[in-house]
Amino acid sequence: MSVLMNRPAPAAGALAPAAGAGRQVWRRLRRRPSAVAAAAVLALLVLLALTAPLFAQLTGQDPYAYHDELVDSARGGVPLGSFGGISADHWLGVEPGSGRDLFTRLLYGARISLLVALGATAVQVGVGVAVGLAAALGNRFTGQLIGRFTDVMIALPMLVVGIALSAVAPPDFPRPLLLILVIGLLDWGGTARMVRAQTLALRGLDFVESARLSGNSTLRIARRELLPSLAAPVITLAALKVPTAMVAEASLSFLGVGVKPPTPSWGQMLSSAQTWFRADPAYVLLPAGLLFVTVLAFTVLGDAVRTALDPREGSRLRVGTRKERKA
Repeated sequence: MSVLMNRPAPAAGALAPAAGAGRQVWRRLRRRPSAVAAAAVLALLVLLALTAPLFAQLTGQDPYAYHDELVDSARGGVPLGSFGGISADHWLGVEPGSGRDLFTRLLYGARISLLVALGATAVQVGVGVAVGLAAALGNRFTGQLIGRFTDVMIALPMLVVGIALSAVAPPDFPRPLLLILVIGLLDWGGTARMVRAQTLALRGLDFVESARLSGNSTLRIARRELLPSLAAPVITLAALKVPTAMVAEASLSFLGVGVKPPTPSWGQMLSSAQTWFRADPAYVLLPAGLLFVTVLAFTVLGDAVRTALDPREGSRLRVGTRKERKA
C-alpha cells in the first residue's frame, strides 16, 4: 500500500505534463519556422476578424447594405470600370449581385467562419472526452454499448445529416449556433475513441490505482488524475479538428443550409459567387483563398503542437543538439 500511495511519474506513453513542460513545448514550437509562420497568419486573421467593425467604419461601408446602383457592376464592366470598382471606398471592389463591399464582407465572413469552427470544435471535444471517459471507466456492458453508438456516429455522413437537421430547424434559430451544434454533435466519435484508448492505457498505472484504493470516486479520479494526463493528446486533436470544422461550415453554407444572406461567411460568399465565376474568378478565389490559407495554417500549427507535446520529441532534440556540438 505504501508503494502505491507514492505516486510515480507516468509512463512514457501516458503523455502526462511534467513540471516545466509548458516552457519546453514553447521552446520546441519556436524552433519550427512553419509553426511560427502558421501562428502569425492565424493571429493576423483573428485580429482582422475582431477589428472588422473598425474597418467598416474606416471605409464607410456597411457589409450588409444593399446598393441598387452597384448591382450590375462587374470587374471590367460598366459603370464602375475595371477591377470591379476598386477604389478608396471599395478596397477589393463590390459584389456584383448586391453591390456590397467585398473587403468588409470578407472580414465579417472570417468572424462567422472562425466562430463556428472554434465553437464546433469545443462542442465535439467536450462531448468526445465525456463519452470516451464513460466508455473506459464504466462496466463492460456500458463500454460496449457506448462503443457501438460511437461507431454509428462515426459512420453517419456529416453533410447529409447536417443538411437534414438544418432543413427542419426553426427559421428563426440562429444559424451560427445551429452550425456549431450540428458540426460539434456529429463529429465527436474520433475524439471519444482516442480518449477511451488513452484512458484504458492510463487506468492500470500506479497513480490511478493508488487514487482508487484511497477511496476516491470514479468521477474524482477522472477529474483529478486522468484529465491532466489526457490534456496533451486532447489539445493536439482539437487543434487538428478546427480546420475540419471550418471546411464543414463552408460546405454547409455553400450548399445553402448555413448562414443566410446578407450575413457573410466564406462558404456563403463562395455560394453567391458561383454566378459570377465565369465573368471573373476573383469573386470565388478571394474567399476560397482565405479559407485555404486558414485551414492550412491550423493544420500546420496542429501538427507542430502534436510534435511538441510528444515526450519523445525532447529526446530527439537533445540528441540533435549533442551531435551539433560534437560537429
